[in-house]
Amino acid sequence: MDRPLSAGDSPTAAPAWPGARQSVPAAVLDLATWLRRVAARYPKRPAISFGASTWTYATLQDKVERMACVLAQGGVGRGDRAAYLGLNDPHMLVTLFACARLGAVLVPLNYRLSAPELAFIVRDSSPHTLVADAEHRPAIESVRGELPVRRYIALGADAAPGWESLASAESACAATSPAPQPALGQDDVALIMYTSGTTGKPKGAMLTHGNFWSNNINAQHALGLCNTDVVLNYSPLFHVGGLCGVTLPSLQAGGHVVLQQRWDAGAVLDAIARHRVTVSTAVPSMLLFLSQHAGFEAADLSSLRSLSVGGSPMPEPVLALYESRGIPVIQGFGMTETTSTVSLLTADRARDKLGSSGTGVLLCEIRLADVDGRTITAPNVKGELCARGGNVMLGYWQRPDATAAAFDGEGWFHTGDIAYMDAEGFLYVCDRLKDMVISGGENVYPAEVESVLFQHPAIAEAAVIGAPDEQWGERVVAVVSLKPGAELTLEALRAFARTQLAGYKIPRELRIVDALPRTSTGKVQKTALRQA
Repeated sequence: MDRPLSAGDSPTAAPAWPGARQSVPAAVLDLATWLRRVAARYPKRPAISFGASTWTYATLQDKVERMACVLAQGGVGRGDRAAYLGLNDPHMLVTLFACARLGAVLVPLNYRLSAPELAFIVRDSSPHTLVADAEHRPAIESVRGELPVRRYIALGADAAPGWESLASAESACAATSPAPQPALGQDDVALIMYTSGTTGKPKGAMLTHGNFWSNNINAQHALGLCNTDVVLNYSPLFHVGGLCGVTLPSLQAGGHVVLQQRWDAGAVLDAIARHRVTVSTAVPSMLLFLSQHAGFEAADLSSLRSLSVGGSPMPEPVLALYESRGIPVIQGFGMTETTSTVSLLTADRARDKLGSSGTGVLLCEIRLADVDGRTITAPNVKGELCARGGNVMLGYWQRPDATAAAFDGEGWFHTGDIAYMDAEGFLYVCDRLKDMVISGGENVYPAEVESVLFQHPAIAEAAVIGAPDEQWGERVVAVVSLKPGAELTLEALRAFARTQLAGYKIPRELRIVDALPRTSTGKVQKTALRQA
């Protein structure tokens, strides 16, 4: 029988039963510890397939120990950084887990950046060791004199002058184990991932072991990931979509990750059929390009139980196409600073909530704030999307000013994205604050205009930006690429848009390009469009 509460009791506190154990904080395992435990449970199960090779969990764990030995013998210790530059490869994941094994921090580098852009990030993060594949070593060599790196490791057996080969470094560590792993807490930084820099110089988001733990649980809960799943990743591992969307959550669940070096539509279709892939993730443009591949109609996609997408709104025609193949599409919204997803729209609501990013994931709160930081509770009122939870970054590397500007006094991270919620609490992300066009005192949200332009039969891709205008302050500019053989004039575009948009939202200028500039994750580079 329950005892009654006394005056000094808190109704939310655990009762002080005689002999009861004291409450303990929820366990948050660091990257190296949870991988080691998964490998101990499933040593013979496939962990990663890459090309013609498949590593079991025991093999993966062994390679992590060897890489940790290589890094430690070179001088990498707790708190030090190690950078990785290269196409998707299992060794990137090995390096991440090896850094965690030592309490060190991985800095994944975007291989599509120019040498000066890479130099900026390397100088900013100051890694002790840099690991690179053969294809991208020349970019580092061209700026090597500017870098603070003390050791350079080349993937593979070959090594250029000034580079140690990983194979020879591993051989020297074959019989040696690194020192015992340091105790790591949830706020210890595991990785510094630099933002895409679409609005200026990139900043390093400090992602902690606790961030990865929370994100993995969010993904497993949202996607139903388990140890029988086969997940396919072709997105770059230097980005949260590629690393955190399904790759790390699947490994934590004991699943099988099929990793591809880079995006290739034909290879994706082949891998789905050959490995019987159950789950994958993409940006909408990838699914569009996949559907346009000559082998799409005949491809065996029957093993897929879901596709998750993010990065930009999902066009209804593309959604309908995959639904017609019996493939549920789960949509979500996330960013580097939140270790991936903060909201998710389940496939069963894709139609009646078209354009929505869904509701908050399990371990993350979301809210909308007005210009004064007050919470917006009324439906369909636009404000800035804010997030708070275990998946939200610790802050920006060596940027206390930017960190302070991004977080408010209650710990909410201000994303810089404009959104609203409908009466059921479903989130609709409209645009970036910095992308909003103000024309004649009216706010124009580019995503709304782009959604209309995408429906034009001549348009293959569309982006909307603002340009200075003496009369209106800014004018709406449509930048489009056309379908083969199509033609389009500004007058025809305006007539089409006028049926669905208010006059101030209709483009006043049309620019036709061969293709829209995109980041490595498929997002349109609006900064590049404005500069052009």
